[in-house]
Amino acid sequence: MLKAHGADVIVCPTNVEPTDPRSYYSIAEKLSKEIPNSFWCNQYDNLSNTQAHYESTGPEIWDQTDGKITHLIVGVGTGGTVSGTAKYLKEKNPNIKVWGIDTYGSVFKKYKETGIFDEKEIYPYITEGIGEDILPKNVNFDLIDHFEKVTDKDAAIAARRLAREEGILLGYSGGSAMAGFHQLANRFTADDVVVIIFHDHGSRYIGKIYNDDWMRERGFLDVELKVRDVLNKKVVKGFISVDKKDKLKDILKLMKANDISQLPVSEGDELVGSITESKILEHILNNPLKNIDTQAEEILDPAFPVVSLDMPVKELNKYMSKTNPAVIVKDNMGASHIVTQYDIIQAL
Repeated sequence: MLKAHGADVIVCPTNVEPTDPRSYYSIAEKLSKEIPNSFWCNQYDNLSNTQAHYESTGPEIWDQTDGKITHLIVGVGTGGTVSGTAKYLKEKNPNIKVWGIDTYGSVFKKYKETGIFDEKEIYPYITEGIGEDILPKNVNFDLIDHFEKVTDKDAAIAARRLAREEGILLGYSGGSAMAGFHQLANRFTADDVVVIIFHDHGSRYIGKIYNDDWMRERGFLDVELKVRDVLNKKVVKGFISVDKKDKLKDILKLMKANDISQLPVSEGDELVGSITESKILEHILNNPLKNIDTQAEEILDPAFPVVSLDMPVKELNKYMSKTNPAVIVKDNMGASHIVTQYDIIQAL
């Protein structure tokens, strides 16, 4: 988006000290001195950040709640939003509780509780927009009553829930704020008026927290895979079966042509058994002189179990084994399909 507006983008490493000349803090300051007519906002230490929220966000919240607000919950990054808003609200009512949302890998919570800037608290995290490895001048710790840490995973899941259940598309810090609210829920009473500030819009995160593959790669998406999901992911659909009177040599040709190793066996419209490539091979090796005209019914295994579309995949281990490598499922139109162990592996 920046490039679309004609900007030159410089990507800086995040795993360096803030004072390192390669850090984005240092690069921004350096460029502001080198580029004519440029301005370095310095949102971390420029106290205009705090003042802007003191003059706008604080009065807006006070007016819209008719002064009834009891708690303010907001993610803390540069600190301007929380400090400016908190200053105004506490001037109106010192009893208002201000709770800042922090992330794991940030120094804020421990510094608030102990006064110690502990570098051991600093490590990489995925959440964007909150938490810091520095103490910005805009963070007024005296105005923040409590810091609540939220994990990367919980923040991402909370954001996705808000989009799906409330139609509110937020970014990572918004998800953190909502997750923090839920973590603190046991501290509220029915009469409390809680205001949560959501800083960002989710359009910046379509390729991240709203991308199922991105979520799965990080172990954030705990989705219970169901049989219908396996069926939907099958590349080759359709139902192939053989009659119990069919000869083994013809069944083997059918298996080879369709690259399959097991088949349901039918008698008319009824499934009466199953047959596998390994069972056919075993019969041929044990009966080399009789196998040419052997019919399927002579070496049938039991029919594949029929399971529901909505059965969780993890429950299929009750039905599938070395001797029973597949199940049958009927779709919403009543058509039959086979789901094999290979299909499940592919879906996973």
